Amino acid sequence: MSSAAQTSPSTAPTPSAAGSPALAGTSDTQGRLLEAAAEAFADRGFHATTTRDIAARAGLSPAGVYVHFKTKEELLYQLSLAGHLAALELLRSAVADHDSPADELRAIMTTFSRWHAEHYRVGRIVQYEFGNLTDEHRDEVLRLRKEIDAVARDVVTRGVASGEFVVGDVADTTLALLSMAIDVARWYDPEIRRTPEAIGAAYGELGLRLVGA
Repeated sequence: MSSAAQTSPSTAPTPSAAGSPALAGTSDTQGRLLEAAAEAFADRGFHATTTRDIAARAGLSPAGVYVHFKTKEELLYQLSLAGHLAALELLRSAVADHDSPADELRAIMTTFSRWHAEHYRVGRIVQYEFGNLTDEHRDEVLRLRKEIDAVARDVVTRGVASGEFVVGDVADTTLALLSMAIDVARWYDPEIRRTPEAIGAAYGELGLRLVGA
């Protein structure tokens, strides 16, 4: 999730899967509610989903939802916040683990696109339901998107300066790179033959081609 915007069959990653961005640091009940909200929002959309529907999926009474989350929008916000924080950490780690702009960009594109395949439901919710956040929550998510963009833009800028990349417009190129990875969440389906790992590897190479590396 980034400035570019913008879990499910039993074989697919779900918000409760290990390493899920939505459930880190939550209680068991909060995690169940976030998982239920992610499933409901993905299946029905934000507006068509009711707190009763979320509660039923989590095995709770409707009143049980409000003990942990005041509104349906707060559940959407927590999913969006967690997804963006996970994405930001992912990009920062990719850069920290490599020594050249080319290697950093390949790592960013590989891990970012793979992440959007592995967490495609959360990715879709974050992108398609963004407009349903309150102004305050939208501003906070936008701040994180700008930080994500800044990490990638810095890599592209340094690559141009070192001569590794040939880019006419750093800002537009960064937007294109991140948009390409984020869009994986839109079309990915666990039934397709391409694995998240294969998608990540392919997008890592495509990212380097885009900057003329």
